[in-house]
Amino acid sequence: MSQITADFLLVVLKERFEHHTKRHPGLFWRDIEMKIEHNLNLLETLIRMEETGGEPDVTTLNGRLVYVDFSKETPEKRRNLCYDEEARLSRKKFPPETSAEKVAEMMGIELLDESQYREIQAIEPLDLKTSSWLKTPPALRDLGGALFGDRRYNRTFIYHNGADSYYGVRGFRGYILL
Repeated sequence: MSQITADFLLVVLKERFEHHTKRHPGLFWRDIEMKIEHNLNLLETLIRMEETGGEPDVTTLNGRLVYVDFSKETPEKRRNLCYDEEARLSRKKFPPETSAEKVAEMMGIELLDESQYREIQAIEPLDLKTSSWLKTPPALRDLGGALFGDRRYNRTFIYHNGADSYYGVRGFRGYILL
C-alpha cells in the first residue's frame, strides 16, 4: 500500500515545479496538473517514483514532455541492482534481489538512455557521488556489458561495466511520458 496519497503528491509536485522553473520553461502547472489528474496510471507511477526517492519533475527529453527523476543522487531505494534479469540470474555468487530493468518495468517507467541522461545533466548537475544505469543498446548488451553515467569534475561521463555488476552507489533514473 502506498504511503503517499494522490493529494499529497500533487502538493509536492506543484512545489517542486514552482521551485525549479528552469527545468520546464514555458510550462504552466495547471496544464501539468490536469494531465496527472486525468491519468490514474501516471499518478500511480509518479507516486512510486516519489516513494523510491526519485523526486520526479516535469521537463522535455528528446522534445517530449516527461516526468523524470531529478533527485540529486541516483534514487536511494533503487540502488544495488544488476542492469537486467539476465545479468542477475547469471551471477554465480551473491545476486541482488532484482534488477534495474525489472524494477523500472514494475514501476511503469523507462530507464534513461545516454542522450536523455546528458539532457538532464545539462539542466542541472546530478549523480555527483553516485551513478545511474542507462538503457543500453542491444549490441553492447549482447556482449555482456551495460552503460552507466555520472557527473564528476563538472562533466558528464558515460562508462561501461559488466551488466551483472552492482554497487551500493549505483541505481537508475527513469522517466514516464506525460
